[in-house]
Amino acid sequence: MESNNRPPSRVGRAEPGRFLLIGAAYLYVALLVLAPLLAILGGVFREGLNPIWTALCDPALVSTFRLSILIGIGVTALHAVTGTLVAWVLARHEFKGREFINGLIDAPFAISPVVVGYMLLLLFGRQGLFAPLLQPLNIKVAFAVPGMVLATFFVTLPIMIREMLPVIQTLDRSEEFAAATLGAGRWQTFWQVIFPALKWGIIYGLSLTLARALGEFGAVLVIGGGIQGRTDTATVYIYHALEERQYIAAYSAALLLGCISIAFVVGADLLKRRKR
Repeated sequence: MESNNRPPSRVGRAEPGRFLLIGAAYLYVALLVLAPLLAILGGVFREGLNPIWTALCDPALVSTFRLSILIGIGVTALHAVTGTLVAWVLARHEFKGREFINGLIDAPFAISPVVVGYMLLLLFGRQGLFAPLLQPLNIKVAFAVPGMVLATFFVTLPIMIREMLPVIQTLDRSEEFAAATLGAGRWQTFWQVIFPALKWGIIYGLSLTLARALGEFGAVLVIGGGIQGRTDTATVYIYHALEERQYIAAYSAALLLGCISIAFVVGADLLKRRKR
């Protein structure tokens, strides 16, 4: 006859701890994501829909969003090539200084964007290191769009590389060798064998890069100067609107910018899940 005095199941004893961890995760996300979002929504709809529509139709706001999107798309296109190339080199080649470069890539995560903007001023400003070379050619980088592109490019540098590196490292090279055996050239192998395997990693990396580029503030404010009508991005517009106590305009722009960035990230994640 079997005894009924069995020890409690480990699964049963783990349930309270499991629910506590899940609850802590929900609380963490709610405090850091949902609470600010609800605060913005409350500010936006405080005075009804008409002020929101008026703020979103403001030509100044439309202009800043156009500039932000153009910079974001330009930077993302650059990262599509350079980020994938650097990740490929780090994943497939062994060379002296590889670990140093691999660690240096994460520098933008550690350096404040404001410091990035200031460093670019030291390089490209009127008294900057490269000023004697740029002035005779009438090339303006500081307080102009090219400087803002450079700043955004630097800040978003690690994202594409870090997304692509593990994808490239896990590629099955047997298909590449088979393609080479059948007489396929390097470009043919890349487009027909390698690229399909990298496609979803590239899409996800570019989506994160674009979302981050649209939200950049500190670096573009310092190097661009926040000149209205010229170097005013969407984030700088929000900053100026808050300074001038135009809260509905600031909340509306912040909500629209946040929705655009989240849409890119969520859309890429849904595509990745659908592919799986």
